Formats: sequence, C-alpha cells, structure tokens
Amino acid sequence: MKQARVLTQAEIKRVLTYCNGTKHPIRNRLAVMLSHYAGLRVSEIAALTWDQLVDANGDTKHQFYLEAQTTKSNEARLVHVNVKLAAELKAAQKLVGLHNGPVIRSQRGGHFSANSLAQVFARLYAGVGFTDASSHSGRRWFITELARKGVTSKTIMELAGHKQLSTTQRYIEVTDQMKAEAVPLL
Repeated sequence: MKQARVLTQAEIKRVLTYCNGTKHPIRNRLAVMLSHYAGLRVSEIAALTWDQLVDANGDTKHQFYLEAQTTKSNEARLVHVNVKLAAELKAAQKLVGLHNGPVIRSQRGGHFSANSLAQVFARLYAGVGFTDASSHSGRRWFITELARKGVTSKTIMELAGHKQLSTTQRYIEVTDQMKAEAVPLL
C-alpha cells in the first residue's frame, strides 16, 4: 500500500496559501495546521472542540488532551501545541469569534465526519497539484520531521499515540539527504 506523500516546508506553504483563496480559508488552514503541526489524525481533527484548545480566558493552551473516544487507540493522549499552531489558532479564534463547539465546523455548523474532512484534505492537496497527498500527509510530515530533528523514537511514538514503535517507524520517510547528513555524524 502506497503511503501518503510527505510535503516539504515549501509545499506546506503552498497548501496554506491555496487555502487562503478557498471558500472556507480559516477552517481549511486550521485543518492543515492541526495535521502537520500537531500530528493529528483526520478523525481527531474532526472531533476537536474549542474548549479543548483554549482556557477559560480564551487563551490558547500549550497542550491539550484528546479524549479517549476520539483516538484510534481509544486512549486519551496529550497533544503539545507549538508556536506556529498556537498563532494560527489564536488568529482563527479572533477572526471567527468562537469559544465553543467544533474547531473545524461543517457548513451546517457541526462536526465534520472523518470521511468528509478527509475529502476536504484531498481537494486542498489536489488544488495545488499534489494527487499523492492525503489527510495522512500531515501526520507523516510531523513524525518524519521530528525524526529528522533527532527526537527519540520513543518520544515520537508517544506524541503520535502509537502503541508499537514499528508503527511509528513506518511513518518516517527517509530521504537521501537524511542519509547523507547521518554518516558524517560518526
């Protein structure tokens, strides 16, 4: 089975720029950012609510829990929010003015199904010509980028919510550049 494409930083920027010209730019940018910068599965993104991401004062949390019923492993997981994602969440919240309900709202105002949100990702990626990218591309990028930056496999496994290290290793895309940079470290 062919894995979803892992985008480069420049390609992620192209997708985000493309999102700006769509009918739902804030929603689409948030979905892409949650996928890439938090490593969330499409079903986890679809289930997110604002009260998970912001505190009582409306400030973006530095970390939040995914509820067990929304994760593939059926176990709660702590998600850390990096600076880029926090800025995107804050900007979106300010523009939309929401403090409750789904983060990624369907046109009817409720939650997306995971399948419908996966179709949104497919349309966004196709819009910039990435026919080999999918809703899993962001998750693969997140895991690959952490590995490339030297984060331990065990840490990546826990951030991804995997139970087996072998699962995490399948997500990592090893490039010729990564191999070339590894050997001089000896």
